[in-house]
Amino acid sequence: MTEAPTLRLRMLRAAEQQLAASDDNDVSTRAVCEAVGVGQPALYRIFGDKAGLLAALVDHGFERYVERKRALETTEDPVADLRAGWDDHIAFALENPAVYRLMFSPTLTRRPEAPETIFGLLSATLERCARAGVLRLPAPLAAQRILSANVGVALAVLVRPDLYSDPQLSTSVRDAVFAACLDEPGSPDEPAGLDEPRSPGEQGCLDGQGRFREQGRSGPETAGADIGPVAIRLAAQLRAESSSPLGDEEQQLLLKWLDLLGAGA
Repeated sequence: MTEAPTLRLRMLRAAEQQLAASDDNDVSTRAVCEAVGVGQPALYRIFGDKAGLLAALVDHGFERYVERKRALETTEDPVADLRAGWDDHIAFALENPAVYRLMFSPTLTRRPEAPETIFGLLSATLERCARAGVLRLPAPLAAQRILSANVGVALAVLVRPDLYSDPQLSTSVRDAVFAACLDEPGSPDEPAGLDEPRSPGEQGCLDGQGRFREQGRSGPETAGADIGPVAIRLAAQLRAESSSPLGDEEQQLLLKWLDLLGAGA
């Protein structure tokens, strides 16, 4: 009973090596069996058919990717962790080009479940960004933008390295996408005064676009911070709290309102 998993892993490694050496990103079941010294019935018994072998190879690639993601250091700076996650994604793609192309191929006959896990890991880091007050968008929306851009850059570099040869491409796209999703300290678009207490003379209200408009001592109104990032931060902090003075129904209603405000950020 211990032979099958070992043989399975050997077949997956042989298939990956063949895939990497292939010009058409394909594998031969006969060649895989010859590489490990077994007949094709053994492959069919373990994987069912060639499609099953490729699906297992995709799952194996995602398992390695997820293990690698979970092994990344978690620091006190969620934005730095987000950057490290982007860069590690690109590094994984460059180190495993053939399997990566297969992992994100639109022609897969069976959709793998691991991308949801990857999305969840990214969303967890973005929730930390929200609790730190630096996330402009709800975490699920920011995760869609960041992961799609990360995968897009990786595939572009792998599939057409002649066309996408800029060594700063990944960093440039990363910074542009992050700038659209995050309000990092010192950035030109950072909402002013989110954490600064307001004096009694600094009153204001929400305008029609959901922006806080201040009425300072000088008299005229000036545009203040978007309420969206504030709502996102408060929602993330509420979800992270183990206890709350609110009842379950009250908290769910408040979170619903905050998510609506955050979605309009």
